Amino acid sequence: MDTDALATRTGTVMAAIRAKLANRALTPGDRLPSIRRLATTMGVSPSTVVEAYDRLAAEGLIRARRGSGFYVAGSGSPPMALAEAGPQRDRAVDPFWVSRQSLDADPKTMKPGCGWLPADWMPMAALRRALRAHARAEDAMLADYGSTRGSPNLRRLLMRRFAEEGLEIPPEQLLLTASGTQAIDLICRFLLTPGDAVLIDDPCYFNFQALLRAHRVRIIGVPYTPSGPDIAAFETVLTTERPRLYITNSALHNPTGATLSPQKAYRVLSAAAQHGLTIVEDDIFVDFEPDPSPRLALLDGLDRVIRIGSFSKTLSASLRCGYIAARGDWIDGLVDLQVATGFGGPSPIAAETVTGVLAGGGYRKHMEELRGRLTRARRDVAARLELLGIRPWLMPRGGFYLWCRLPDGCDSAALARAALDENLVLAPGNVFSVSQTASSFLRINVAQAIDPHVIEALGRAMKVAKTAGSSSASTTA
Repeated sequence: MDTDALATRTGTVMAAIRAKLANRALTPGDRLPSIRRLATTMGVSPSTVVEAYDRLAAEGLIRARRGSGFYVAGSGSPPMALAEAGPQRDRAVDPFWVSRQSLDADPKTMKPGCGWLPADWMPMAALRRALRAHARAEDAMLADYGSTRGSPNLRRLLMRRFAEEGLEIPPEQLLLTASGTQAIDLICRFLLTPGDAVLIDDPCYFNFQALLRAHRVRIIGVPYTPSGPDIAAFETVLTTERPRLYITNSALHNPTGATLSPQKAYRVLSAAAQHGLTIVEDDIFVDFEPDPSPRLALLDGLDRVIRIGSFSKTLSASLRCGYIAARGDWIDGLVDLQVATGFGGPSPIAAETVTGVLAGGGYRKHMEELRGRLTRARRDVAARLELLGIRPWLMPRGGFYLWCRLPDGCDSAALARAALDENLVLAPGNVFSVSQTASSFLRINVAQAIDPHVIEALGRAMKVAKTAGSSSASTTA
């Protein structure tokens, strides 16, 4: 037998086992496939598998048990690297790259690619009043853990707000969480197992992808249109892939700013009922709407829809507090998961601070002023971007994002890299795209882009990116 060919086949088997260890398909103590079974699966001889297993055992990754087979050794599974959990992609279009650039940026860095409002757009006076009041609170609130379901005061307030929309629920159907992201994480832990299919919009909020990669599920995208998901594609995916979850924004979709139409909402819910699909509706932007759009949770009555949200966009990203509204039996299971992973609900200080601001008469006025200010910012920033040949995909009804198409030949990943030299953090399109088909798009946070220096720096970065692209094309040619 050709020894080079044997070595290649042995290496292939070893690489396959290492990949299963890296992505947690095999964990310490798991039994490996039998020699004959793996040989059949990979189309190699049993002796090749024996050689591969022996070499992996010599490396300490697996161990043999006499008469039982081969098992993953206790230290055989390397630390999980989320950046490697999915396909290897240009780091400039990786969700973790964008998150790190935004979160770790110097205070002087311009951040039109980030996902929050500037501090001076927030109700700082109301937040300070609420925090001062808590300084005089009972010692227990300042020192104890939060209750398992979270602050009763905040839950009652949220229930009243839901009732105003027409969604009346009992306390048993509402759970406070440490954040909106934790809400999704708990739902994924509760409903999913590795390998399950999960449907998300293409494009969608990039951290949906990052979080799902951590749960080792199959991520499937459905094209998003100005009125909601492409229904034909949506229904086809439900038939062919049988996803367990669909995660979406109905109100002021992130990143596109689109609004779900009543017709699309009806079709989505009908298809979900037919195929046993659970929907997670992230309502984090609902208070930015000038008037209510169709709510999946409201139309469904929390049967197949789970509603989540938080207050990081409207009040403070520093006050980590979110919520889950769902079926009562599911909330019971989610409570146990939150205890297991976080030992209680969100910080009582955070929850009561949010309650104090929401209950005060100033919150509605704050949101009215914020909506007006953002309307002006969207108009002004869109006009300035037009001078650079950058045009919104649509003009949203509210919110602070513009999903923008770049001029022909301008790649948003190259632009994001060039922008760093201008002290500018951008959010390139493919960060949001499962199919990686949004390289000509850029998400702009208008509240973070009203400073004229942002547009000036963006224009300089575009020239650098275009020059670099031209040079690369010439070299390739």
